[in-house]
Amino acid sequence: MTESGLNNIQVDVETRYIEDQSNPEQNYYVFAYTITIQNKGRQGAKLLTRHWVITDSNQKVQEVRGDGVVGEQPELKPGEQFVYTSGTMLETSVGTMKGSYQMQAEDGTHFDAQIDEFVLSTPRVLH
Repeated sequence: MTESGLNNIQVDVETRYIEDQSNPEQNYYVFAYTITIQNKGRQGAKLLTRHWVITDSNQKVQEVRGDGVVGEQPELKPGEQFVYTSGTMLETSVGTMKGSYQMQAEDGTHFDAQIDEFVLSTPRVLH
């Protein structure tokens, strides 16, 4: 059983549409997302792997799994944060992403840091 507050990872996301790399006529939409991972827990934790579920507005689903993020497996002491930017491509102008980071705490326990669903959208599509 995990003690409440021992492992607490907060994940914040900012997204943007990359117009100059996109080609809407070819159903090719590129999005960047900047992730801030904050350790709000009481012990250090290392990000081991990631799992993303990316869904476009045609309900096409892509799952992405891999080691670390942007080639790194950051270790976060309590109070520390790690920020990175990555991207994805959709065949529609709107989609969503959600997922989790698989973490290992200093005490050796493994836990998931959930990433709430967020929207990827070209400008002026959603109000």
